[in-house]
Amino acid sequence: MALDLRKLQLAVCEYCSGTGWEPVGEKGVRLCRCRSEDRRIQTLAATHIPRRYENCTFESYKPRPATDEAGISQRRAINDSKYIVDQYPAVDVGLLFLGPCGVGKTHLATAIVRELALKGVPCLFYDFRDLLKEIQDSYNPVSQMTELKVLEPVYDAEVLVLDELGASKPTDWVRDTMTQIINTRYNDKKLTIFTSNYLDDQQDPNEETLTDRVGVRLRSRLHEMCKVVLVKGDDYRLKLNMSRGRRH
Repeated sequence: MALDLRKLQLAVCEYCSGTGWEPVGEKGVRLCRCRSEDRRIQTLAATHIPRRYENCTFESYKPRPATDEAGISQRRAINDSKYIVDQYPAVDVGLLFLGPCGVGKTHLATAIVRELALKGVPCLFYDFRDLLKEIQDSYNPVSQMTELKVLEPVYDAEVLVLDELGASKPTDWVRDTMTQIINTRYNDKKLTIFTSNYLDDQQDPNEETLTDRVGVRLRSRLHEMCKVVLVKGDDYRLKLNMSRGRRH
């Protein structure tokens, strides 16, 4: 049976003929652009962005008009996020997104690591509650994992997103674990992006602040590591559910 050479040619890269190395004039060869694209895709997959957020991009973030405090804060937040992507690696501090539920904090944090990963920067996304659960599970010999195996990629990622900081009950173990992770990345000068629903100043005296949840020392460390980005607005998910209800 004869081979369909036309189909075969279509399947082979026009730049490297499938070798992975692209000729560069008289200079020799370089890694082919097709392999570079493969690496970008692999780097993006390695971020472990949850499926729920895999389509979160700067383009899909829709800030409110800059006619009130909420709209202004959202537009500042997207500008700060894009600045990180545009200037990386020439950035000294990460971002700490603070605000109520449903204002797009996780959306923007995800968009940052997505864009950086597509540039080939090794990034990692973790919901802090899930990370704590994995660390706890590593103590179980049945899991065949170790705490170091869980934490090593968290320490090593060039850019890390820790989503929902302060969401877990602030036991001594939780605070010690947070401190260990954050201090390690601080000492290694690794860029870290946080999101939290807990603010520095609460209007209601019965509500906890971020300092209440993570402790004074760790909150001080976050001041050194990150620019605070306060995102205001209404809960987008709540509005979406209400809109769905009206349609039924």
